Amino acid sequence: MSQHPPVPLGTFPTPVEPAPRLAAALGLGPDDLWVKRDDLTGLGGGGNKVRKLEWTVGAALAGGADTLVTTGAPQSNHARLTAAAGARLGLDVVLVLRGSPGGSRSGNLALDGLFGARLAWAGEVDRAALDATADEVCARLRAAGARPALIPFGGSSALAARGYAGCGAELREQVPRLRTVVVALGSGGTMAGLVAALGSGSVLGVDVGALADPAAAVAEFAAPLVDEEVTPEALRVRRDQVGAGYAALTGPVTEALRLAARTEGLVLDPTYTGRALAGLRAAVRDGGIRPGEKTVFLHTGGLPGLFGHPAAVAFAEEGAAAFEA
Repeated sequence: MSQHPPVPLGTFPTPVEPAPRLAAALGLGPDDLWVKRDDLTGLGGGGNKVRKLEWTVGAALAGGADTLVTTGAPQSNHARLTAAAGARLGLDVVLVLRGSPGGSRSGNLALDGLFGARLAWAGEVDRAALDATADEVCARLRAAGARPALIPFGGSSALAARGYAGCGAELREQVPRLRTVVVALGSGGTMAGLVAALGSGSVLGVDVGALADPAAAVAEFAAPLVDEEVTPEALRVRRDQVGAGYAALTGPVTEALRLAARTEGLVLDPTYTGRALAGLRAAVRDGGIRPGEKTVFLHTGGLPGLFGHPAAVAFAEEGAAAFEA
């Protein structure tokens, strides 16, 4: 694995805040629940992808890249933060996105444009075809004299997972006697780094539906970072919050969005952190997380994505009651 140092992009360590009102609403004790604010990582609207990009972009710079290329969905948080990283470092950025132009002009897509990224639309394709389109874009850039570096889907790889091994080290210092960290499980790198730092039994990943087999991705990315074997079967993963799919807004997620906002003034997104809190709530109900244990909810950011999700925006607006004197 590359030994190149990471490039500084974020503001660390991020704070850990108590959430006593949310804890009570979930059925936990007032000192049981803490929120790790990785939505406050600083760059480009914040979020968990910053820690990963410090490593992957560091490797790209060490290899002489002048252009970053990556893939994702139209409202990808990783794509947004890759664009922001490129802007900060003076690198060109091309985002290869699933779908077609015109579907949205808000949320992360608006920020992609503000940061100066160029967009390559791949159509309604599967992951393999999306990757193939990214390879074609890199080939065209090289033919034009550029030096592109392809950043993996979701920013996740064994190298990128080092960023969340660092987050796990922060948590060991910030929350003594930590029992469980609850995190959204998308492309796998965030959970992998936490598992490497804290152990498989201390991390609960809530699947958001981004991959067919997210546990296998976590095990693959964590394995190079630890001495002992990491298997998918040893991981704590909940797959009960995917609903109709990655882009769908579910009932438990809308309840989680409202609960976090109205107990702690905490804004979650409908794809990742909303599902993670819904999974935490379900885990308390079925006894997977118990009162009296220190639990951390990892807020991985994603707020701009809320404004690119029409169903979530409509739900939020409907929550404002009319004032009557």
